Amino acid sequence: MTGVDEVIVFLAFAAFAAGFVDAVVGGGGLVQLPALFSSLPQASAASLFGTNKLSSIAGTVFAARRYMRAVELSAQVLWPALIGAALFSWLGAGAVSLLPRQWAQPLVLVLLVLVAVATLRQRSLGLVHSPRLAPRQEAVVAGFVGSALGFYDGFFGPGTGAFLIFIFVRVFGYDFLHASAHSKLINLMTNLAALVFFVPSGEVLWRVGLVMAVCNIAGSLVGARTAVRKGSQFVRWFFMGLLAVMILKMGWTTLQMFN
Repeated sequence: MTGVDEVIVFLAFAAFAAGFVDAVVGGGGLVQLPALFSSLPQASAASLFGTNKLSSIAGTVFAARRYMRAVELSAQVLWPALIGAALFSWLGAGAVSLLPRQWAQPLVLVLLVLVAVATLRQRSLGLVHSPRLAPRQEAVVAGFVGSALGFYDGFFGPGTGAFLIFIFVRVFGYDFLHASAHSKLINLMTNLAALVFFVPSGEVLWRVGLVMAVCNIAGSLVGARTAVRKGSQFVRWFFMGLLAVMILKMGWTTLQMFN
């Protein structure tokens, strides 16, 4: 096996793991992006981001389809969120080259800690599906959430799925399973909009990306099936585990930025 083959095999395993994590609670980019950056040091950052989006969107399509068969989705929430996510994710992808992403990292770390604390303090949070907003309120809030997190995902990315799930649980009153299902479709739109920016710019490594896409789909199918079968309690604990990993990882990299 050549060095190139070994790299592709490693990235294939990383894509499977990312697909599983992303299907359950989001955050697959935490697995996939570091794998790409460490394995392909000669590639540009934009090409790695574009390749990551290609792989992620493939898995998210199949995970979203699995959730749609098992969970009833809210149209008045999804449409405003999807429209906002599509527009602002494209704008965020365009802003990658204009703004220093390092500015976002300390703020994201603080937000992750707050999300973890809020989830731990309320043990029943996200275990009961009890929507609390009126339909018109849901539409307005969903449009804002889709736009804000769409821009963030196009521009920076890590934690988008976790933030979406927490907002659906805390603000909308959804359980973790319904929150994960809705966040999948919104995340699908943010990935697609960012990819629309990266592909015409030639910032996608197609050979690597297509292999990773197939493996990401496999991981997503396993992850979505597991989440639907085991329910909100399983998703909650998986969510907390992901938050812990994200906080440790981003805390370490943030400390290195200031040293």
